[in-house]
Amino acid sequence: MELKDYVRIFHKSWILIVACVLFGIAASAAISIATTPKYVASTQLYVSVKAAADAGSGELVQGTSFARQAVASYVDVVNSAIVLDEVIAELGLDMTAAQLAPSIASSSPLNTVLIDVSVTNSDPALAAKIANSVGSNFSRIVVDELEKPDGEAVSPVKIETIQPAQVPTKPASPNVPLNIALGLLVGLAIGIGIAVLRSVLDTRIHSLHDIELVTDTPMLGGINFDPDAKKRPLVVHADPKSPRAESFRSLRTNLQFVNISGGPRSFVVTSSIPGEGKSTTTANLAIALAETGVRVALIDGDLRLPRLAHYMGLEGAVGLTDVLIGRAELADVLQSWGRDKLVVLPSGRVPPNPSELLGSAAMSNLLDSLTAEFDVVLIDAPPLLLVTDAAVLSKLTGGALLVVASGRTKRNELASAVKALQRVESSPVGVIITMLPTKGPDSYGYGQYSYGNILAESADAPAPVSTRQLRRMRRRTA
Repeated sequence: MELKDYVRIFHKSWILIVACVLFGIAASAAISIATTPKYVASTQLYVSVKAAADAGSGELVQGTSFARQAVASYVDVVNSAIVLDEVIAELGLDMTAAQLAPSIASSSPLNTVLIDVSVTNSDPALAAKIANSVGSNFSRIVVDELEKPDGEAVSPVKIETIQPAQVPTKPASPNVPLNIALGLLVGLAIGIGIAVLRSVLDTRIHSLHDIELVTDTPMLGGINFDPDAKKRPLVVHADPKSPRAESFRSLRTNLQFVNISGGPRSFVVTSSIPGEGKSTTTANLAIALAETGVRVALIDGDLRLPRLAHYMGLEGAVGLTDVLIGRAELADVLQSWGRDKLVVLPSGRVPPNPSELLGSAAMSNLLDSLTAEFDVVLIDAPPLLLVTDAAVLSKLTGGALLVVASGRTKRNELASAVKALQRVESSPVGVIITMLPTKGPDSYGYGQYSYGNILAESADAPAPVSTRQLRRMRRRTA
């Protein structure tokens, strides 16, 4: 993934990342508050070897070397039972030497005769008392017992406390600022990890980048999500000034660049799976085209689950199927819609063999007649992954417009739909993304500007579809 992909992930999942950061901070703060404060008191001992008054420099060096070697062993004696039992007895502690030993640490700096003793306890005063007691008892036991020669001779080893333990004023743990900083970093790492993992595992189409991973088909437009789409499917007609209606006009503008080299201006509008908004997209695109004076024929080619007649408020009992089987004439079943140059051909009755009818010579002749009389012909077709109807129709038209629902269609479904068209030696001429969020990294820029009548200005405005033209079409198809 590139840097822009990570930026998009962070932009999309910033709430999750912030929530993880806040949780990490809160958890570390709660742990710090719940943790009993620990105080550390330290004392330092100096080990030396006594020398005679007339001792030479050689003897002094030997004594110092002996002290350094002895210190390595003395460090292990500090928290031994022989010392700690005396400390417990002196301070009257209610514990054993084994229980007291973990709270006492001793060390010696390299090449020195110093011994550092530190004691950790929840009571700062008791920590200082134990540290001083350990130092004094350790010195006494080593000098008077462990290193004392036989007889009445004085021990050559001398251990003195050069830094007595003081009562600590601040706890050594928990380190609240450090814990909160660590909680922030851990929460940030977890949030970023979850966001990246969710993005990697999410195979749904969200943006143009996701489409580019599947196909190089150009994107013609993006339609924003409208929770009231079922209540007002024809938003271009019901609310023409809304951003969503403007996005259909932007789609209309981009459609004029498809098949600029010639060929029939007829398109099949289909999708990968049901529920991606292809029928409402087809209807609104047809209305947007008709607004500019373009003569548009809208065909309900979904002979399995027709919806256009319901959306357009037309009678759909007689339509395309009746024309294809020769039961009705094309001019008799075309229905004008609105005040613009839009003509609708409903699906008619649902036949038992939709694919055969749509791929028949009669359907080819019907499309030839419509493309000769109209500037644009749009066909609403079933999803590609369910039936072959749309793939069959794409061979008879100028191409397929593939509708993809943001957050719903998966990349493998889109890839399968493209392959379904390629199997019939066809391919999508453009992709339309529907159900785009209005905010966030997956939102789309269409709908922010008004394109007005760009398409009308770039095309000649022919006469409306008249009764004479319908009669001429009837004679041609007879």
